[in-house]
Amino acid sequence: MQSAARGVIRAANTTGRGLRRLGFETVSLDERVLLEAACRETRLEDFGGDEFREPLRLVLEGLETEARLTLLGRVVARRDLIGLLTNRLRLTEDRKRYPGIAYQRIARPFFIIGLPRTGSTLLHHLISQDPASRAPQAWEVMTPSPPPEAARYETDPRIADAERKLAWLDWLAPDFKAIHPLGARLAIECIAILSHTFLSSRFHTTYRTPSYQAWLKKQDRTPAYAYHRRFLQHLQWRAGADRWVLKAPAHLYALDALLAIYPDALIVQTHRDPRMVLGSVASLTLSLQSAFAEPLDPAEIGREVLQSWTEGLERGMHVRHSGLTDAERFFDVNYQQLLADPIGTVRRIYAHFGLPLTAAAEDRMRSHLNDNPQHKHGRHAYDLKAFGLDGPSLDQQFGSYREFFGIEPEAP
Repeated sequence: MQSAARGVIRAANTTGRGLRRLGFETVSLDERVLLEAACRETRLEDFGGDEFREPLRLVLEGLETEARLTLLGRVVARRDLIGLLTNRLRLTEDRKRYPGIAYQRIARPFFIIGLPRTGSTLLHHLISQDPASRAPQAWEVMTPSPPPEAARYETDPRIADAERKLAWLDWLAPDFKAIHPLGARLAIECIAILSHTFLSSRFHTTYRTPSYQAWLKKQDRTPAYAYHRRFLQHLQWRAGADRWVLKAPAHLYALDALLAIYPDALIVQTHRDPRMVLGSVASLTLSLQSAFAEPLDPAEIGREVLQSWTEGLERGMHVRHSGLTDAERFFDVNYQQLLADPIGTVRRIYAHFGLPLTAAAEDRMRSHLNDNPQHKHGRHAYDLKAFGLDGPSLDQQFGSYREFFGIEPEAP
């Protein structure tokens, strides 16, 4: 079935290339057209402010001039952007209709940060098994309005709708689930929430928009995290949350903004040998972007990934070592130790932050581990050299990071 679907996709993209050569562009990514489409779909006009418009324009410029989108890529990007805009419209309307949303308190949320591929997803899913924790699930972030309700949280029809939408990603990028688990009922990263502000690294990761990404790195992300908090309030209003557990490697780039909006956040940073990280991240990026773009240069992706995460680590380390935040707000987790003793790692995290870990929570975590063994969806294979990367250079590039956090070399 997947091979047949990919055949249809290839045929559609070939048709799209032919139409472009003839001067036709069949799928518009014009800003005005997208905004009008979102307003028509929702019958609403208030996007909750105009601060999103400049980053949206830059995303669109990157999609047109750099992303090399196929016909399918343009269709997906258009639907993606309209979905984010319609969500903004509906969340703004819900907040007007239900003033109680604005009074929701987000207290001592967990934020899991660190390089990608360092065990942060495993830890995110584990801690979210605790009945005292609440992680945003994919279905409710994809379609947050109306606010989810506790009584229907397990049976909301949006869950099935999200599963159908996510099944398309399995067709388009069949290797992706071996790299990163995804499902309607699984915890989802914060970049999916931050995308609604159009201040998110997701656009470059998914579609390749380097000019936008270079601009994004220079921006103050505080407004994006303020919107992130509003989003959590929306999800929490009728579906409760004792403590949120949140995760995204990209938080490294904006740790100062995160702490400005969440001054009582509990931050867990995961660590791993960068040799084992960068090739995997480059492979994931290639897998995603190849689903929507003409053939890409793996070496170019490797260079961008290396530069990007070198800067991410430097920014995160600067905030941590600036003296502007209490060191006790952080807890560091070694990838190998997490794999060797995941429950023990969670115990140490809870003890550090003075949180109770109940027997019921531990039992649920063990069940999750039993039901989701490593490599459940296949082993992720990649080659550093294919992306123009090599181990000795990475050792040198990340030497200070490895030394500071005591990260030992990891056997491939």
